[in-house]
Amino acid sequence: MMGNLGDTMMQGQPTIVDLFCGCGGFGLGAELAGFKVLAAVDVDPNLQSAYRLNFPNVKAELADISLLTKEFWRDTIGETKPDGVIGGPPCQGFSRIGLRQPEDPRNNLVMHFFKQVNILQPKFFVMENVEGILDAQNKPTLELAIASVDKRYTVVGPFKVNALDCGAATSRTRVVVVGYDPKCMSLPNLSALLNPDVKSISVKEAISDLPSPYSIGDPLVVGGFKWVKVLNEEISEYASKLRCAPLNGLGSSISVEMLANGYVSGVLGTKHTPAVIERFTATLPGKIEAVSRYPRLSWDGYCPTLRAGTGSDKGSFQAMRPIHPLESRVITVREAARLQGFPDWFLFHPTIWHSFRMIGNSVSPVMSKYLLSILSESLLRRMAA
Repeated sequence: MMGNLGDTMMQGQPTIVDLFCGCGGFGLGAELAGFKVLAAVDVDPNLQSAYRLNFPNVKAELADISLLTKEFWRDTIGETKPDGVIGGPPCQGFSRIGLRQPEDPRNNLVMHFFKQVNILQPKFFVMENVEGILDAQNKPTLELAIASVDKRYTVVGPFKVNALDCGAATSRTRVVVVGYDPKCMSLPNLSALLNPDVKSISVKEAISDLPSPYSIGDPLVVGGFKWVKVLNEEISEYASKLRCAPLNGLGSSISVEMLANGYVSGVLGTKHTPAVIERFTATLPGKIEAVSRYPRLSWDGYCPTLRAGTGSDKGSFQAMRPIHPLESRVITVREAARLQGFPDWFLFHPTIWHSFRMIGNSVSPVMSKYLLSILSESLLRRMAA
């Protein structure tokens, strides 16, 4: 049977459409799980700009998903039916952080995710969202959206998954809904899907090898990004994997070249006042700084959920940024990326602000890869039968 699976994979790579794609965390996990992303759609040009950089062969479309039609998809992917549709509709109205507005118009985008599933008719779909979507005032919206999906699909969930249990270095619990067409794929491994139990990664394993912004000197500016040399220190297996070159077809040419020469982006530090530095210094690892309410990371612990903050339309509020375990500063963009599970070749944005928003909005690629690998196995078993 294994030989047949291998032959099937050689004949054709299973495909994905990525909705509400953001910078590409969900899509990256799909690629790492063996899928080919055909198209990715988002309405935010800043968040999506990274998708175009890191997925140069994907049709990244700037569009309002609530307005997409059969004609749009015919123009974008032709007559191809993707094997899977993935996406994380905007969650601000469901979030337990902030205003928690059930009437937030963005909540309706959950319904539009399933509308696109019905148009595209994939063999499976995966939707993720924040835990707050299961709160009493929000759950009816989710239930109504799930009820709208074509009856060909067997729906699993909603259920909760923590990226930490999938092998990431951050605790990030998300609500997931999976649907699959039993005529097109075998029953997924529900035990593995519902109860991931992968060894979690410590903060030290994730970021201890990265250079400090206090010791990097003048960065090299290439392609609008600032690059510094990575230290050749002893690194963990987790960090070593994230330092590797991307799969064929992924990564910008600039990033691939710079990585090959030992450079990494996103290592510039945030400037703090002397008073802030003093408060950070007095905060013990694993504790919360009293004024900012920022947590100080511990080398042996894990990172709390990285949040996005708000865009300019909602006041441009900065989200919490954890304090480094050893130095009296918040973590850098690259450290946040490592904790979330992004590889070092992945580019975000030339500005720290937009980069943190991208990471905070993203699905952990580690969690995405875990979930989609299970569905890929189910899909390929049926294809090989």
